[in-house]
Amino acid sequence: MEFVLVNGKGERFTFPVNPEEVTISRQKGYDTTTILSYGEFDFAQGDKVKEISFASFFPKAFDASYCQGSEQDLPDPQTAMNKLNEFMALTTPLRFIITETAVNVPVFVASHQSTFRGGEPGDVYFDISLRTWREMKASKVASSSGSSQASSVVNKTPRLDMKEKSKTYTVKPGDSLSKIAKLELGNSSDWQKIYQSNKQVIGSNPNALKPGQKLVLP
Repeated sequence: MEFVLVNGKGERFTFPVNPEEVTISRQKGYDTTTILSYGEFDFAQGDKVKEISFASFFPKAFDASYCQGSEQDLPDPQTAMNKLNEFMALTTPLRFIITETAVNVPVFVASHQSTFRGGEPGDVYFDISLRTWREMKASKVASSSGSSQASSVVNKTPRLDMKEKSKTYTVKPGDSLSKIAKLELGNSSDWQKIYQSNKQVIGSNPNALKPGQKLVLP
């Protein structure tokens, strides 16, 4: 069994140590109204967003007795913690999967908390909370007068295509591929990735950038 988060690019992040337990919170929504001297009345609404929460840790050293995968797959605890921060900042949903179970749902990382323990240097403990995602879209409903009007409803079947849109960059005077790679990807040596993705636009000479060209970033 593996606990996995998959982003819109199809990149998988597998939690190295399975949690001992997972809590899935489900609640029914209610609208409470007070009617004169009769008191309060509850009117049932739609289901609230489900919350999935669990706790585990990122170990500094690999231990086959509880770690998933191989020693080469074990992420650095600090890097893994930063990855959760990156996931929490996303505006597009992730897919959360628990293999060998029916859990395979689109989610947002709602919160996570990291803990460092003095007796276990290098390990990072965490608690994480996920909220399931449902798409909002407009549908037309007929009014009493026969005309149609738009109404926002929840699509109970989440859209499966959650791929992130490709990010683009418009070349400015004085730009080079290494400069763009440093600014946009954080590493100037990744200029070749940009070139390979935009070879048809740039041409055979990677140094022949022209202001106004739109490049697709990997």
